[in-house]
Parts: sequence; structure tokens; C-alpha cells
Amino acid sequence: MANTKSAKKANRVIGRRTAVNKSRRSRVRSTWRGVEEALAAGDQKAAAAALKQAESETMRAVTKGVLHKNTASRKVSRLAKRIGALSASK
Repeated sequence: MANTKSAKKANRVIGRRTAVNKSRRSRVRSTWRGVEEALAAGDQKAAAAALKQAESETMRAVTKGVLHKNTASRKVSRLAKRIGALSASK
């Protein structure tokens, strides 16, 4: 338990930052899910549009420190590869 005034404040700040980061992470995962759903439906145009939004949200999370740059790049790359495979199969 925090004893000093500064430690108590730090705990409050950590709580607020945790809530913000959790919200950001949830938003990013939702955009990834949107791409997955478009891929499952076989809709290439919707998947490409969803990927553009997902990439934007993912990279924003990187700049905010929620995700590591390499993790974000890997996720976006894999989604883009799957969209490319969908268009090649048609």
C-alpha cells in the first residue's frame, strides 16, 4: 500500500493510464477482428478497407506505447498477406 503522497498520486495516475491503454488495445483488436470477419466472408474490398483502418489504429497504438513496433508490423503484414491470398485465389 502506498504511504507517501507522491506514491498515492502515482497509483492514481497508473490507474488512469491503464484504463486508457486497455481501451486502445481493445480498439486495435476490434479492427483486427473486422479484417478477420471480412476475410471469412470472402469480401476482398471490405477486407482491404478494414485493413487500412486496422493498420492506422495499430500504428497509432505503437506511437502511444501500447504495442511494440515489430509486433504491430507483424500483425499488419500477416493480415495483408491473407488479403493478397484471397485476391489471388479468385
